[in-house]
Amino acid sequence: MPNDASQVSGAVAVIGAGIAGIQASLDLAGMGFRVWLVEERPAIGGLMAMLDKTFPTNDCSLCILSPKLVECGRHKDIEILTCTDVLGLEGAPGRYTLRVRRNPRRVDPAKCTSCGACAEKCPINIPNAYEQGLSFRKAIYKYYPQAIPNAWVVDDAGLPPHYRGCIRCGACVKACAAGAVCLEEEPEEMSLSVGAVILAAGANPINPSDKPEFGYGRFLNVLTSLEFERVLSASGPYDGHVLRPSDREKPRSVAWIQCVGSRDRQAGRPWCSSVCCMYAVKEAVISREHDADLETSIFYIDMRAFGRDFDPYVERARDQVGVRFVRSRVSEIVEDPETRDLFVRYEDDSGEYREERFGMVVLSAGLCVSP
Repeated sequence: MPNDASQVSGAVAVIGAGIAGIQASLDLAGMGFRVWLVEERPAIGGLMAMLDKTFPTNDCSLCILSPKLVECGRHKDIEILTCTDVLGLEGAPGRYTLRVRRNPRRVDPAKCTSCGACAEKCPINIPNAYEQGLSFRKAIYKYYPQAIPNAWVVDDAGLPPHYRGCIRCGACVKACAAGAVCLEEEPEEMSLSVGAVILAAGANPINPSDKPEFGYGRFLNVLTSLEFERVLSASGPYDGHVLRPSDREKPRSVAWIQCVGSRDRQAGRPWCSSVCCMYAVKEAVISREHDADLETSIFYIDMRAFGRDFDPYVERARDQVGVRFVRSRVSEIVEDPETRDLFVRYEDDSGEYREERFGMVVLSAGLCVSP
């Protein structure tokens, strides 16, 4: 602690506004601290906002998250800084200076009524990162329907250069009756005096493109687990219907491939991500709820279901729901160029080489700490 107690700040910065950062902010604010909640995306909620259901109860993810979003947005002692990057931290425990850069949102949340008139007039479409690229959005958009702040955003971060000129056309400015859109807004740097900093950086799914044998990025019907979460979601690109991206038709069968990008020493990721087995089982169970005729198979090395009520969940999936579990090691996935069906080639637990056809394949991507 610093020697001069009068200089101790009563504020706390929470970096990362996923479920962990949101809960930490609410707990701190409940104890009387002033909280700066810093998030690089246009809205708080993080990875949990993208999920359909949660295991082992199959509760709706946003049904759990939304009340916390609203409470966080309304709390008098929580200041939410979205579209914000951390530049540096200086000082000592009790009296830090956190330097951040607020990137232009180009829509004033205090004025925006979230009517959507701006998007109706927007002339261009851009791949929607929140929907994992499975659908498109306008250049001005709301990050997701329940987003907090409840305001739209014009965000060109990470877009190819040919898109960036389009967002300056001004159609949204003319369409906004509230006068909330300002395309000329510039970045702003801020210094926050805080007594402590909580890093709630969360986790990112590993991009399976470095496993070319699985065909991700080459075969349209090979999806990541997070992409499939959006497929299952009623607010997702397919309105909750289990459809193939290649033809928007129902698949007859779906396979899940476990340990993609984790438990992989060659890739420098020897760890087990601990949740992949369970979220694959959950996705298979929910898929069967959407389509009772769908055949679901999980190709796994070890089934690591070690949390409370996790083992019974797996047993119910196998014995009552009809999810098929195949202990195996998958070597590659190949595509039928005519039907876009996928052949999973694997070695089973008896050492026999086998091949099976599926309509879709979901890669259970491991997790790494967000940068």
